[in-house]
Amino acid sequence: MSNSTGDMPIVEHLIELRNRLIRMVLAVLVCFLALVAFANDIYTFIAAPLQSLMPEGTSMIATEVASPFLAPFKLTLWVCVAITMPYLLIQIWGFIAPGLYDSEKRLAVPLVVSSIFLFYAGLAFAYYVVFPLVFGFFTSISPDGVEVMTDINAYLSFVMRLFFVFGLAFEIPVAIFLLIRMGVVEPDSFASKRPYVFLSCFVLGMLVTPPDVISQTILALPMYLLFEVGLLLGRLTHKKKDELDEIEEEFGRQIKHDEIEP
Repeated sequence: MSNSTGDMPIVEHLIELRNRLIRMVLAVLVCFLALVAFANDIYTFIAAPLQSLMPEGTSMIATEVASPFLAPFKLTLWVCVAITMPYLLIQIWGFIAPGLYDSEKRLAVPLVVSSIFLFYAGLAFAYYVVFPLVFGFFTSISPDGVEVMTDINAYLSFVMRLFFVFGLAFEIPVAIFLLIRMGVVEPDSFASKRPYVFLSCFVLGMLVTPPDVISQTILALPMYLLFEVGLLLGRLTHKKKDELDEIEEEFGRQIKHDEIEP
């Protein structure tokens, strides 16, 4: 572990934290200033999965005076946070890295990279797979005489919740891997609870997605598959760790034996 971190006064820690927070805010701000002129285009892109399925002659509506301005504005801000996420994580990593051991640093770098990749994969899965299925289901079951004309603010809240849920759900392999790697849970313990995990995925899907079987299922099944991926990776690293421990133990016994012999 780095000694400089332990010797650093609390004031310097706070200054370092402040500087990195300022950099993070500036990165989001610069990205926002670059994209704010395209706010309406960004909203149109995010709304495309629904608009392509709406009945002919209908469109999205704005029920509040400021909605045509605020909805694209808020969406652009969230998009900028997502775009700058790698840089934001680098800043967070730069703050905590000096306090880690070398072995922890070697483990953390691939975990950060995989977390970013999985987060973006979750967003892409939500947009290209979940949205067409969910919106196709909703628009097809509307009663006769009811026109589908969704408010743009309500749509934004709906899609941002799904983006957030699927982005986090795709982090499951990292969470499972860390729990096993840190020794909090043994792989066999996770494996024995597969039926409960499978049921929990569907319960969670029911709670965080719209009240329909399609969206519940398309969240629950990937979550369970990602759990299996995390369990597999955890098993592989756990096995290697056990083998290294056995080698170290055998090496230690050999040294003691050599010391005892005259």
